[in-house]
Amino acid sequence: MAGTIEVLVPGGQANPGPPLGPELGPTPVDVQAVVQQINDETGAFDGTEVPVTVDYDDDGSFTIEVGVPPTAELVKDEAGFDTGSGEPHEEFVANLTVDQVMQIAEQKQSDLLAYDLKNAAKEVVGTCTSLGVTIEGNDPREFKKRIDEGEYDDEFAAEAAA
Repeated sequence: MAGTIEVLVPGGQANPGPPLGPELGPTPVDVQAVVQQINDETGAFDGTEVPVTVDYDDDGSFTIEVGVPPTAELVKDEAGFDTGSGEPHEEFVANLTVDQVMQIAEQKQSDLLAYDLKNAAKEVVGTCTSLGVTIEGNDPREFKKRIDEGEYDDEFAAEAAA
């Protein structure tokens, strides 16, 4: 009777109710233990919908795999808005700091094709471009040029060393 359950849960706020409870109820696992482990592993995403996979065995043992929310969701959560701009190259809906971009890049790096934090940040900046989010008050395309020119190399090196 081993199986797999895939759900979206708010980071750090899973509970034994729907969607987890009804899925886990008929299984041999300790629902509270699963909920606690999910909350421990997703706490950094604080309320953002996070994909979670629970694999369980007949003996009640389980493993949890936590996915990473889409980059756009992380940007929206960090910048505090619900929907992107209808005209993202002309009308901007929010602004992020360099530190916020690096934080999102760190959270998302394992899920991206980027091989380092600098390139992960450039992928985040691409999402900002699509959503109409400025970085340090600048158009994200201008910010990406500044990354390419090495203006933020020291910040990325310091963050990678930390």
